[in-house]
Amino acid sequence: MTTACRAIITDWGGVLTTPLRETITAWLADDGIDDARYRDVMRSWVQGAYAGGSVDGNPIHALERGELATAEFERILAAELRLADGGPVPASGLIKRMFSGFHPVDEMYAALRQARGQGVRTCLLSNSWGNGYPRDRFGEAFDAVVISGEVGMRKPEEAIFRHAVELVGLAPQECVFIDDIEHNVHAAVDLGMVGILHSDPVDTRERLAETCGIELDAMPF
Repeated sequence: MTTACRAIITDWGGVLTTPLRETITAWLADDGIDDARYRDVMRSWVQGAYAGGSVDGNPIHALERGELATAEFERILAAELRLADGGPVPASGLIKRMFSGFHPVDEMYAALRQARGQGVRTCLLSNSWGNGYPRDRFGEAFDAVVISGEVGMRKPEEAIFRHAVELVGLAPQECVFIDDIEHNVHAAVDLGMVGILHSDPVDTRERLAETCGIELDAMPF
């Protein structure tokens, strides 16, 4: 008989917020940045950071581990981009502008609060780009918070998953992990956790209720 998961470890961007793709698309349009150029640059960097490519000199890898200052990452990224009219992209405040369209998904926060109310431990596990977090929401939602740049580790590295599991005080097999990036979910599953690849709050809530053996009601928003 499978033991119900006793802890939920979840990503932030794209899970507890509006989807990353939508947010980035809106930012590119608002800033007038060449969409195709941005996606070409990101494709190469993300391949190295998440899909088994080389991490040597990879700006995303260094930023998420806290080894590269946000302002320096902004300078590096801006230098690779261009506006749709061919002009330069302003580097200062680039990350803040990029994530300005992130909005909290109240349904997911409500699910975490309900889970905690039924004895399930919760932990945030987020790869940070030096962006701000709505920490005023964290007290009610989480028992522990792990931000990659603050701990010098990043997903999908095994060490950061083990760190989160240790903070909730359980074995990996007793934890469920939620992320919108498939490589991160696979890494958690390899460690023994139950993985949920997030795409929709309703589906994720239903899978959490089943996996953890708890009641998670849809909230009227």
